[in-house]
Amino acid sequence: MKKLFQSAPQSIYAGFDPTADSLHVGNLLVIMGLLHCQRAGHKPIALVGGATGLIGDPSGRKTERNQLGQSILDGNLAAIQKQLLKVFENHEACLWDTSKHKAPLAPLTIVNNAEWYANLNLIDFIANMGRHFRMGSMLSRSSVESRLESEDGMSFTEFTYQIFQAYDWLHLLRKHNCCFQMGGSDQMGNLMTGHELISRVERKREVFGMTLPIVTNEEGDKFGKSAGNAIWLDESKTSPFALYQFFMRMPDSEVEKLLKLFTFIPLPEVAQLMQEHAREPEKRKAQTLLAEDVTLLVHGESGLKQAERVTNALYKGQVDGLAELNYAEIKQTFQGATVVDLLNEPGMSILQLAMKAKCFPTENDAVRIINAGGFYINQKRVQNITEVISTGIHILRNGISLLRVGKRNFYIVRWQ
Repeated sequence: MKKLFQSAPQSIYAGFDPTADSLHVGNLLVIMGLLHCQRAGHKPIALVGGATGLIGDPSGRKTERNQLGQSILDGNLAAIQKQLLKVFENHEACLWDTSKHKAPLAPLTIVNNAEWYANLNLIDFIANMGRHFRMGSMLSRSSVESRLESEDGMSFTEFTYQIFQAYDWLHLLRKHNCCFQMGGSDQMGNLMTGHELISRVERKREVFGMTLPIVTNEEGDKFGKSAGNAIWLDESKTSPFALYQFFMRMPDSEVEKLLKLFTFIPLPEVAQLMQEHAREPEKRKAQTLLAEDVTLLVHGESGLKQAERVTNALYKGQVDGLAELNYAEIKQTFQGATVVDLLNEPGMSILQLAMKAKCFPTENDAVRIINAGGFYINQKRVQNITEVISTGIHILRNGISLLRVGKRNFYIVRWQ
């Protein structure tokens, strides 16, 4: 394998099924694997499962996926393809030093397996390919065994998934000379099935499967999906600020591992960084670098700047950062916030603003909580209920006020 990698540029592929309209940070490690191969001079291929997405991969699942409608599937495919291209573009623009590397990066190739299954004759496929699969091997896969022993069992549809993933690799070998497939460790069984198929059909060809670990947090939950709250790569589902803060909040016990997995920082520099971090852990230097690099990769320079502006406004009192965001960015950043449109009436007091924005159920509650210091306008505590709302102090230059009650209840006021 090492000899083949060093002999000439190789094609390496990884598959992404369109089970949602966005990838999440759990998918990011496989993308990082493709990027590392690209940086080493190889040709990355991302396969999107327009066909296999209709079947559903049983790997790592206790129950069968709900079948997607064609229109939903098409929307998911388009979104994921756009996302993959954006990540590779951000990598080249923000994290690839052209002064050190004169040779251009090989472009990402995106293929959809629906293309080669669309006109495939079922009988021909079973007659020509089916004879190369062995039931004993297929039944022994851990993804199959665990499901067969479960209460719900496994459908024939899911059981065939490994056949189609195996054929995908054979197709890419023949068309793109792709000798390498990369996937998470839960894909080991599918990779083995593909390897066995190719060894029988293309006996003179040598191919290799590479697995990457499934990253989990300290509780053992899949990375970025604990409590069902996935950290998405789509900025409309998880804002750049939320992604940035997700990595900023990583505990010291996890950050070194994540720097090695999700950044391109050389290992000696990671070791040095962790020594510096250990001397002044309160500065969270390691977490900051991790958050910066991942946000750059996923959202680019503009996304990182947005995340830093909001972080400075929320945690460092630099409210000017909020004024630089437009309404869409503020709404995206404070997902779940109540949006209120108000007319800027002369002489409106803080109490009147709070009641018009429906921040409190009663005026007595408003007076009590504001006087106690539990009400904020643009991240600044206000306690004088009779103070008049003024532009520049309570209304940002983008025509927005961000109200907060307590720690978590946000209200976005758009002034008319």
